[in-house]
Amino acid sequence: MRSTIKKPAQILENITVIDASSDGQSIAKTDEYVIFIKGAVPGDVVDVQITRKKSKYREAKTIAIKHKSEKRTDSVCSHFGTCGGCKWQNMSYEWQLFYKQKQVTDALTRLAKIDLPEIQKIIPSAKTYNYRNKLEYTFSNKKWLTIEEIDSQQNIEDKNALGFHIPGLFDKILDIEKCHLQEEPSNSIRLTVKDFALKNNLSFFDIREQMGLLRNIIIRSTSTGEWMVIVSFFYDDKENIANLLNHLSEQFPQITSLQYVINSKKNDTISDLDIVVFKGNDSIYENMEGLKFKIGPKSFYQTNSEQAYELYKVTRDFAAITSNEIVYDLYTGTGTIANFVAHQAKKVVGVEYIPAAIEDAKINSAINTISNTTFFAGDMKDVLSNEFIKQNGKPDVIITDPPRAGMHEDVTKKILEIEPDRIVYVSCNPATQARDLQILDSKYKVTKVQPVDMFPQTHHVENVVLLEKK
Repeated sequence: MRSTIKKPAQILENITVIDASSDGQSIAKTDEYVIFIKGAVPGDVVDVQITRKKSKYREAKTIAIKHKSEKRTDSVCSHFGTCGGCKWQNMSYEWQLFYKQKQVTDALTRLAKIDLPEIQKIIPSAKTYNYRNKLEYTFSNKKWLTIEEIDSQQNIEDKNALGFHIPGLFDKILDIEKCHLQEEPSNSIRLTVKDFALKNNLSFFDIREQMGLLRNIIIRSTSTGEWMVIVSFFYDDKENIANLLNHLSEQFPQITSLQYVINSKKNDTISDLDIVVFKGNDSIYENMEGLKFKIGPKSFYQTNSEQAYELYKVTRDFAAITSNEIVYDLYTGTGTIANFVAHQAKKVVGVEYIPAAIEDAKINSAINTISNTTFFAGDMKDVLSNEFIKQNGKPDVIITDPPRAGMHEDVTKKILEIEPDRIVYVSCNPATQARDLQILDSKYKVTKVQPVDMFPQTHHVENVVLLEKK
């Protein structure tokens, strides 16, 4: 008979942390393997518990800090260590910047393996907290219990939560008391919704059973002081929906766009659903260098508004567009970059996969009286045909800002066929950017590299690269 007794988890003592990984963990090494550690920062000496074993590496969590690193700082959030949103909150900001710069350098040198200029010093974010303009929270009737709650051995009757997903667990939600990533009244709005729901016995969603009224809430803001709130309900309970939204409107007159959606699907996405305006406007507006950008409930806009301006200025400077040049803006989204650079160009052509985003891009041009932009929706590798280029003109400059997965190989090869004079590649993932740069290296030389920190307290980094024809 096979034994069911589990082996005790392996403990390693006095492990020196030597580096930070690109996914937000820390790194240590033994003679036999690499250890990826949660809860430590480079320079710490820690005891760890092994949580996963592979042939060449181990995964572990910190169980004791024997020596604190000079790079360590106190986290400000009570949810740190459980919520996976701010993995580097225990590392001082100057060292966060150091390891983000290193992440870009490592990716471009080790993965791309191409000739590179000196990588410019990363541009820090002016705000290190309260910098986000969008947060999305999830309702659950089975909240994630913290270690403190479990250790208390108390009977916890209220299992309802409104907060963030536990990393790697689709059905577990951590109830959030205060998030430090979006300014007030973001936290107050969330807490008011939860309080009203509990007092009025509104059911919180059960993702496994697919039941419960309250599903998600999205809170968006702009630097101009406008606020948008979208509440997602699983079914159309007109009376309770109206009661909740009226209460929210009365408590927060600064909400200029209050909307809701009925989502009875198996997933949380609302991009394919009709959004209903309950009160106020159907959108909010962001300003950047005198330009207005319309943000609807489904619109993509960089989540750090102030730092987005720095990112786009770098992009525009690298592009060095002249008045007789045609620019293609690939993965244009709602046309933010396209409209931002349009006044310098003869013509800007924006291409994006999502049709709704393209409609927003057209509106953004119209409200800013920009007449030299055109926008097209479709799969990038299919849109960029020879006929399309013949109709819209051969681009002198291509700006590309793809999702984390980078560009499709067919798109990269098409850019090589088109042969623009310059390419400005904006990336939120230096690893996939490096892969694409290696392909482009057959005809292009990287002449400038500028990392930009868009997401303080996290391991994520944006990087802008200028490529010029060899």
